[in-house]
Amino acid sequence: MGERADTAFKTTGSKWLLAVSEYLGFPLDQVNFMVCQLFALAAAFWFRLYLSPSHANPLVRHAVATLLGIAFLIFCFGWYSAHILAVVVASYLIINKADIDNVHRYSMVTAMGYLTLCQVSRVFIYNYGVLSTDFSGPLMIVTQKITTLAFQLHDGKAEEKMTTHTHTHTHTHTHTHCSPIVQANVRPSLIEYLSYNLNFLSVLVGPCSNYKEYIDFIEGRHISMRLRQHSGMCNGQNGYDKTPEPSPLNAVCRKLLVCSGCMLFFLTVTRSLPIKYNVDLHFVSQAPFLTRLTYAFFSIQAARPKFYFAWTLADAVNNAAGYGFLGMDENGKPSWDLMCNLNILGIETATSFKTFIDNWNIRTGIWLKTVCYDRAPKHRLALTFILSALWHGVYPGYYFTFITAIPITMAARAVRKSVRHYFLGFRGLKLGYDILTWAATQLAICYTVMPFLLLAVEPTLVYYRYVIHLKSSHLLNPIHAYCFRGTAWVCVTQISS
Repeated sequence: MGERADTAFKTTGSKWLLAVSEYLGFPLDQVNFMVCQLFALAAAFWFRLYLSPSHANPLVRHAVATLLGIAFLIFCFGWYSAHILAVVVASYLIINKADIDNVHRYSMVTAMGYLTLCQVSRVFIYNYGVLSTDFSGPLMIVTQKITTLAFQLHDGKAEEKMTTHTHTHTHTHTHTHCSPIVQANVRPSLIEYLSYNLNFLSVLVGPCSNYKEYIDFIEGRHISMRLRQHSGMCNGQNGYDKTPEPSPLNAVCRKLLVCSGCMLFFLTVTRSLPIKYNVDLHFVSQAPFLTRLTYAFFSIQAARPKFYFAWTLADAVNNAAGYGFLGMDENGKPSWDLMCNLNILGIETATSFKTFIDNWNIRTGIWLKTVCYDRAPKHRLALTFILSALWHGVYPGYYFTFITAIPITMAARAVRKSVRHYFLGFRGLKLGYDILTWAATQLAICYTVMPFLLLAVEPTLVYYRYVIHLKSSHLLNPIHAYCFRGTAWVCVTQISS
């Protein structure tokens, strides 16, 4: 299905900037999003300089961060923001009333269930005329935060039980999956919970952070604790307590420069290579196979900068507020990449499917690993990809993408173990191998991600039929043939570097 013509300048939120939207030729929802993020950037600097822990107590910082976040939601999504507020309040009641041994299960079912219901209604509301920044985006981020905290509370309690049993010389089989650094041992207050989930730094586009790290940031311990971890000493005698906190200004400027480059690329290249042209019937029926394949490759490449822009800007907003300090790098310089959600260089130079995934939407990958992959008793890879598809939504294209990714990932793992070592002996051979696997990986990503962008079944099958030369008109045959062909191809060519 095509995008509805009347969605171009519509939004579920404020229409104050409609004239700006029409003048610039950008959808109103995108204009609202950009204005909120730029305002958040300015507010973040103010938050760090004038509402720092030395100038304001944590309650004030929590309240301001929460109120600004709620204001952004209402401005961008109008009454649809009630969905986000409702699931946050319901989840707060769960973590305070539910048994701590089961709080993670109740929170996961509630948050994911509500998200899925909203995703289903979203399909019927927009009928594939999807707004670029509708309310489901913040709801997805909130779902990550709700479940992350619930699992950390459960693991923190399990760790306490294990410690108690150890002290009383009692054996226990309790096992935790979260590092003690991020485990939460105390249920949050209402204002802490609202601030963590709805703060203006990450409410629109994320990324998801750990609850304890966020509380440390609000209460002024975030940077000092990271500096102590870097020094390997926690006794306060390492000298870091007496030095000024590193400024995030250079990191923010660098990330804003990346955002500017991504925006320029989007305006000049991305808009001239629309994804839907891959399934234009005249193009796919008349153009040669190599032309179709080349266009698919470059259109997928061109689709990435909009994600680079949104995630890098969100990272810069967090840094501007003084949040996201990772520690000192190997050169002794401050690193502000704790909240980084992608590694552009790692993505563009990935020589394996796994490397690409590890560098794309990093914080979501950490969430999936924490709540699913590390806990599933078996079929961990398949369950993780299925959870990822469910979290993204109910459009068929998401399931084409993530189900196809399962055999490709398994094949890449198998090949890495059996073939890779043959190419490591000579530098020239290794270089040729890297070039080959880079090309194979990018084409595998091209095939896998296209349904994710097309969303619907019909254009996905058109793409499979004409670009991958699958002639069957039946639904299952293209899927099975594609998975088989993709797996076999990756077994031969795509090997982790």
